[in-house]
Amino acid sequence: MAIIERPAPTVPTFVGAPSGVAPAVVTPSSTFGAFKRPVSSTGWKSWLFSVDHKKIGIMYGVVALFFFLVGGLEALLIRLQLAAPDNTVLSAGLYNEMFTMHATTMVFLFVMPMAAAFANYFLPLQIGARDVAFPRMNALSFWLFLFGGIFLNTSWFLGGAADGGWFMYSPNSSALFSPSHGVDFWVLGLQLVGIASLVSSINLIVTVLNMRAPGMSLMRMPVFTWMVLVVQFLLLFALPVITVALFLLSFQRNFGAAFFDVDKGADPLLWQHLFWIFGHPEVYIIILPSFGIISEVLPTFARKPLFGYKFVVFSGAAIGFVGWGVWAHHMFASGLGPVSVAVFSAATMLIAIPTGVKICNWTLTLWGGKLWFTTAMHFAIGVIVLFTIGGLSGVTHASAPADTQQTDTYHIVGHFHYVIVGGAVMGLFAGFYYWWPKVFGQLLNERLGKWNFWLMFFGVNLTFAPMHILGMQGQPRRMVVWPEKLTGDGFFDLHFWNQVATWGSFLIASGVLLFVINIFYTAKKAAPAPLDPWDARTLEWMTASPPKEHNFDTIPTVHALDEFFHRKYEEVETDTGTKLVKVKTAEEILAEQEASADAHIHLPSPSYWPIVLAFGLPIIAYGVIFNLLLSVVGAAVLLLGVFGWVLEPSVADDSDYDPPADGGTSTKELSSVG
Repeated sequence: MAIIERPAPTVPTFVGAPSGVAPAVVTPSSTFGAFKRPVSSTGWKSWLFSVDHKKIGIMYGVVALFFFLVGGLEALLIRLQLAAPDNTVLSAGLYNEMFTMHATTMVFLFVMPMAAAFANYFLPLQIGARDVAFPRMNALSFWLFLFGGIFLNTSWFLGGAADGGWFMYSPNSSALFSPSHGVDFWVLGLQLVGIASLVSSINLIVTVLNMRAPGMSLMRMPVFTWMVLVVQFLLLFALPVITVALFLLSFQRNFGAAFFDVDKGADPLLWQHLFWIFGHPEVYIIILPSFGIISEVLPTFARKPLFGYKFVVFSGAAIGFVGWGVWAHHMFASGLGPVSVAVFSAATMLIAIPTGVKICNWTLTLWGGKLWFTTAMHFAIGVIVLFTIGGLSGVTHASAPADTQQTDTYHIVGHFHYVIVGGAVMGLFAGFYYWWPKVFGQLLNERLGKWNFWLMFFGVNLTFAPMHILGMQGQPRRMVVWPEKLTGDGFFDLHFWNQVATWGSFLIASGVLLFVINIFYTAKKAAPAPLDPWDARTLEWMTASPPKEHNFDTIPTVHALDEFFHRKYEEVETDTGTKLVKVKTAEEILAEQEASADAHIHLPSPSYWPIVLAFGLPIIAYGVIFNLLLSVVGAAVLLLGVFGWVLEPSVADDSDYDPPADGGTSTKELSSVG
């Protein structure tokens, strides 16, 4: 909703504040007309048509958490199937669909969008902005993600889900081996989700580069913002590669093209190269936001600045850069030749250096700190431990002989899950517990939180450590059953380690269930949280909890890294040396902001065209699969959304709002057209 700037004859908004002028928000009427912006600020319409980055961030998070539960259920069914030899929990066909959709859901529908949820919500707050650069594009990215996720999962009910594995290697993805429409749903669904990510990446890059608060240079930005920025550039360059690959596969399946068909003279290795040119930067797209989160959590609860801030920033950028040169270690078994193998082996060794730099800096941040072991701190330290384990097992892939032996075994599955669950997912949970009071104004229960952590921590180790043993014993990935005669003896008993992994997966599920319980318990029982419960360091904590619609009453001027911390503390000379003394509380800083509030605050108005435009694309996709006439309908909806978007006023008309209560004249500036 647009904020109308006009004098406000109101009482101060905080105790003890001097009387004065504060920005006022007019109450919108409920008028809706063709090519007019909606103006409702309450009820479901305030969410459906919102372009507010905070609401969009929350919606991203809710949907991503739902898909997390879906992907977790798929994982439990997989582990139940593998818990015993010759098991029949899942049929072979359903098992193939299950592990394909599990990986797809967790990577593309949970980890990436949940990182987008944090980025959408906190990036503008951390850089001192009132919104993102293109608010309507931001809303479009969310609705495309939602419709893409729904489209992907409707395949379960329309002939079967994708069954070619999340790599979708040719010829597994061909019509001969995957005759159902599952692969088509997978291809087109990922296109929708990919467009959402691409739109979001452009938006966030422009936001960071153009909308930082005065004085916030690049080297004064929080590490989380830095890591998000690196991720957006990775997405910007990686997504076109997989987009091309998906188009080629779609045309091969639906229109008779032959891009990966050996019988027609094509090379299936082309798909592998295209997929992994995207797929290995994708690994860092997944993990870097969590690196940014724990780089915010650790200094806060260690009560000291992040050790080697510049090294952490540049190591993150180096990971993003070097990550483009390691993709072929996934293909050593395909016969690349000795020169290619040597080059990619060296690059795989090289990328361990910036990762090690981060781990060293995080550890040295803890060294000598006054550690406060909150739940968020537990998860952050857990990331250091578990990611290090996963990283060490991954370094072995730099050795071509070891990589060739481990390829397509459960050793790879164990390594990947240590990195993704132990690194990315645990990092996201650190963010949940750290920023929850900022988003919702309530602290998640710490006792339930610590139980949540320990169950997940031990569950990760019990689930994925045995997979390394299983892999070295030769258990292949994508295996639906294993016969009794191959169980082995003693330490190498496949039955024993598969059962341990299954029990571990249920421990993880128990931890996640406690988190869900914690959410509902907090919403019902918890008292309002203090404004600054962690004595935090960055700008998002200099706002109200939850933040006001316009984020900041006054755009802050930044004078140093960790600006909010330096506003609270000053260095004072004592007989024993220099020490930090707290001179202001968060409440006092917020009161100063409110007292000097900007007289004119402009926010973008809501819009219903992003959801209309996004809705047209899955209809087109259904038409590609079932009937091209349906695609025509989808194209019409798409064009309606485009024309509505273009012709829509940049802000709601004055006539769409109630007149000012004081009889004054409202004024309004054009907001961002995006």
